[in-house]
Amino acid sequence: MSELFANAQPLHGLIGGVMIGLAAALMLLGAGRIAGVSGITARATGLADSGMSRGSAWMFLIGLPLGALTVAAITGQGQSQFASWPILVVAGLLVGFGTRMGSGCTSGHGVCGVSRLSQRSMIATATFMAAGITTVAVTNLLGGL
Repeated sequence: MSELFANAQPLHGLIGGVMIGLAAALMLLGAGRIAGVSGITARATGLADSGMSRGSAWMFLIGLPLGALTVAAITGQGQSQFASWPILVVAGLLVGFGTRMGSGCTSGHGVCGVSRLSQRSMIATATFMAAGITTVAVTNLLGGL
């Protein structure tokens, strides 16, 4: 069991969680908007007509990978390994479909909705977690993809 947690970094998780929470609170207090990435993406791509300006939505979306790349460059960490491109495309389409069907994504429901004690968000977040756990278990049983 100890090898399961050999690479755990709880302090990093705590700091990251606090930063996400502060960013969500600032967006809610400053812009009056929930920091849900699927809604912001819908606004940036023109699928949604309401919310922040399209320019602001694009800046938010561009800032997500740029922020991660900046931290990786500063810390010298951040080597990632992903599945093949076809699997990533299919997974992205399924996630996009699910966020539209579920009226939000993990950031909107999991970070913002749960903190507001939204029953709908609590159910959605439990569903996201169950689906993620099931996907990892099935993938591990199949020997990885």
